[in-house]
Amino acid sequence: MTRIEKVTGYDAEQIQVLKGLEAVRRRPAMYIGSTSSRGLHHLVYEVVDNSVDEALAGFCDRIEVTVHPDDSITVQDNGRGIPVDIHPTEKIPGVELALTVLHAGGKFDRSTYKVSGGLHGVGISVVNALSDRLEVCVDRDGQRYHMAFARGETIKKLNVTGKVKGTGTIVRFKPDTAIFTETRFDYDILAGRLRELSYLNKGLTITLSDERADSTREETFFAKGGLVQFVEWLNQNRKPLHPKPILIETVRDDVDVQIALQYDAGYAENTLTFVNNINTHEGGTHLTGFKSALTRTINEYAKKSGALKKADFTLSGDDVREGLSCVLSIKVREPQFEGQTKTKLGNSEVEGIVKSVVNEGLSTYLEEHPSVARAVIDKACSAALAREAARKARELVRRKSGLEGGLLPGKLADCSLQDPALCEVYLVEGDSAGGSAKQGRDRSFQAILPLRGKILNVQKARIDKILSNEEIRTIITCLGTGVGEDFKIEEARYHKIIIMTDADVDGAHIRTLLLTFFYKEMQALIEAGYIYIAQPPLFRVAKGKEEYYAYDEVERDEYAKRLGNGESGRGNVGIQRYKGLGEMNPDQLWKTTMDPATRTILKVEMESAREASELFETLMGDEVEPRRKFIEEHAKYVRNLDV
Repeated sequence: MTRIEKVTGYDAEQIQVLKGLEAVRRRPAMYIGSTSSRGLHHLVYEVVDNSVDEALAGFCDRIEVTVHPDDSITVQDNGRGIPVDIHPTEKIPGVELALTVLHAGGKFDRSTYKVSGGLHGVGISVVNALSDRLEVCVDRDGQRYHMAFARGETIKKLNVTGKVKGTGTIVRFKPDTAIFTETRFDYDILAGRLRELSYLNKGLTITLSDERADSTREETFFAKGGLVQFVEWLNQNRKPLHPKPILIETVRDDVDVQIALQYDAGYAENTLTFVNNINTHEGGTHLTGFKSALTRTINEYAKKSGALKKADFTLSGDDVREGLSCVLSIKVREPQFEGQTKTKLGNSEVEGIVKSVVNEGLSTYLEEHPSVARAVIDKACSAALAREAARKARELVRRKSGLEGGLLPGKLADCSLQDPALCEVYLVEGDSAGGSAKQGRDRSFQAILPLRGKILNVQKARIDKILSNEEIRTIITCLGTGVGEDFKIEEARYHKIIIMTDADVDGAHIRTLLLTFFYKEMQALIEAGYIYIAQPPLFRVAKGKEEYYAYDEVERDEYAKRLGNGESGRGNVGIQRYKGLGEMNPDQLWKTTMDPATRTILKVEMESAREASELFETLMGDEVEPRRKFIEEHAKYVRNLDV
């Protein structure tokens, strides 16, 4: 029996009191979600959200965000400026209070902000706590005030530095490298959020400037059309069923509801929800109300118009949302968010408000636009028929799966261990490479599933057609999770699913098709961190018994020079270029690509599902022009195409 050492001396002196912002630095993930890239960018959002709240209150129409060469950030607005007068009870300037005390801010006072995203009053103080240095300038009453902080502690008291015209706030901060595992800001991630904010706030101009030498650029975001432009932007690579998005907007019971939606000829749904400009990734009561009302309204119109007379079914929520792109934005005085990062709305009253707004607004629109109504209902009915076909196809997959007592795919070389956390499966391009992988693997924990050619492009297909594809059915059966309504991640037979394809154009295409399939039909596997991409070498450089494997031309030339004893020529150094995995011997494949001790595999991560969807739509969708434009813009980065 293991003896557990007793901890003695638990009395009052062991109870720690974290003062000021010390709690934030001790547990940063509680406040910003993580200390990785996601949390890093969240710092910028917190500062920008304060400026946007000024815009919502009607005092700001311009925000400027700058990424400096040292990866510090400046956010400047022309709002009222943070108060600088002395707080009556705390006896310090308002700006110092807002930046150094949690739960201190103007968001609690309804007369100051009617609605806001930063209602907890912790945003800017958390940014201050997690910054190596933060400076703030406030323009008020014709004067510029300045303060400076280091890791949340005041290092320069508030002082007047000069006279100015106008009002506003300037915040410059540099994230603390002792806190964050990643400190380089991604321009595209910032641009995506700022673009969203411009769409969500008509009339607000937001500029993003990058001063870093390797990525200098600048963009201005301004959307006169608001959510309608947002939906048009989401659908820029798709074929819409109707020319203009449907716009529904009203204020009901002090809740501002705005919805823009448009159907396209595809099959994927893309619904984005926002509360007080905060992207509620996990939805909430506003999304529940929208989905319920959309399903009910379209069903009622379909029955009334006679579209379902001969049908023995009603349209499900999935049916009426097929091919839908929608942005739902509400503004509410006191939103109830789950957690500081605000990803899910909990206000129960909002569900009923959104339901009634959608029921009335959409019913009126469908009555006034019968041609659009017919197109939407025809598409939903087609989806319902496909749903029934998909159900039968899923049953076929289920019957053939190991979960129902059937056999695993015949070409799967399974591993002997049973614990999924210890097991991995390689999805290998071609039987030849599959044969080498089977011989070279460690049979205890590595399974091999050879794939024949290119799988179906699921971006252009409904689930019933997807499930009729033999290779896809084989993958689903092998992984054991099921798909669609039957998907259960806890049933996954492997916690590492490694895509291993040739390092050429065909291999890249197969890899993209597989990633598209996982993204569209098994997204939870990506979110769980189960999907990986193998990195086989391009070259073998050898001389005598000495050999190296190179992953690019630069590495190849370095090894050749080393084996040639520094000579500029390669001498009698042998260089082999692998055109495919099948050219490797089993021991070479193991050593370079499959041995956990020496291999390099890349985990597939998905910070923004929408951005991934847009890329897949561009590369794999029906529209040729966006794909042509993408290829033209990125062709300059291609080297040694299919050598």
